[in-house]
Amino acid sequence: MRRLDLRATFDAYAVAWIFLIAFVLTELVYAFLPAHDQAALVGWTSTSVHNLRHHPVGSLLTSALIPQESASAWPALIALSMFGANRALGNWRTALVCGAGQVIGTLVSEGIVAYQVAHGLLPAADRYLIDIGPSYVVVSAIVIALLLGSWRARVAAAVDLVLLVTVGDIFGGLSQLDVAAVGHVTAMIVAAVGTGILSWQRQRQRERAAGSGAAGRLRGQVTAPSVADHPATPPGSPAAPGRVPAGPEGSDEEPDGPV
Repeated sequence: MRRLDLRATFDAYAVAWIFLIAFVLTELVYAFLPAHDQAALVGWTSTSVHNLRHHPVGSLLTSALIPQESASAWPALIALSMFGANRALGNWRTALVCGAGQVIGTLVSEGIVAYQVAHGLLPAADRYLIDIGPSYVVVSAIVIALLLGSWRARVAAAVDLVLLVTVGDIFGGLSQLDVAAVGHVTAMIVAAVGTGILSWQRQRQRERAAGSGAAGRLRGQVTAPSVADHPATPPGSPAAPGRVPAGPEGSDEEPDGPV
């Protein structure tokens, strides 16, 4: 029974568990790497303009698993947002919204850098900026939890957001189009829009399912035979319904007379 409970708990929060476990394992492996290997890994996984042109899928998938700073705090920040979001929106919808926040937030912020470099507004070296960390995924999950979560999930998400804003300064440099700040704002907007659309779509599915169930029950009530329409036939009655057996008084035969 306990194994079944653990399996059910994992299935209900699969996206949150998978992301948290993958992050922690990656962080542990990264911590044991030599310094030059750490630098090489960060350089390859960073969603910089250069990497997005040469290996976009690999950098987009792996960059969210390596923190740029405050590595020990990120597992708690992930848990505060992801589990509440996962419960509110379900597995595949949470994965879709958070993935969209990560991808679109990265493409918009790095696209601005690419434009500025191409027009001489930033040095060419900015094509190799280090842009890693799970923050785009986390802020997307925060938006989901704030919009759809239970009151506990909303409190946890609000605490998470306050910590990221006040301590992490995730919106710092927004007026100068800082890469991280633009990415965070974009990810949150994408998450809000995506959450609204998917929530509406899920509600429509539930309404259609409820309507189909009610229609089926109504049809069953209309077509089901009732006792009043088909009265029970007493034992010993003829097989043909509606035929009244002839008794002695209604018989067509004449009684035998005297000889």
